[in-house]
Amino acid sequence: MAERNKQWTVYWDEYASDAYLYGTEIVFHAKDDVEFRNLLMPPGTVIKTWYAMVNYQAGRIEPTLPIIDGEGYYRIAVNIESDEPDGIFLRLVFRGKNGEEAGSLIVDQPEMELRCPIKAYSYEAQLICAGAHHFHFHSFTITETLKE
Repeated sequence: MAERNKQWTVYWDEYASDAYLYGTEIVFHAKDDVEFRNLLMPPGTVIKTWYAMVNYQAGRIEPTLPIIDGEGYYRIAVNIESDEPDGIFLRLVFRGKNGEEAGSLIVDQPEMELRCPIKAYSYEAQLICAGAHHFHFHSFTITETLKE
């Protein structure tokens, strides 16, 4: 049986790939404090993407998300300070073996429970603009939880 209550903290590393850079100012103050400013970014824009599985040969990036499965229960906690209330949210996109979307979850609260679809093979986390133009991204944490 797998060990439970594992916890993973995901940060925004300094690698610029998979980040929205057009007209953007990004300042890396610390590992857990990335300042993002873009006054012209339209709502719905994907600002940054993290992946659980990647093709290293194609993208030269490594996975930045833990592997989770459809049998587990998880809690996700997001730590972001934004100039607009509810101006940033996290979207988890679950993918099947062939890369097709197998489901998604919008994380629009500081903390939420989640369970990925059984047919999910991998997933990605997308930071989405919902009207914010300036924010500090600290991290998000995924914790495996017990459900009886």
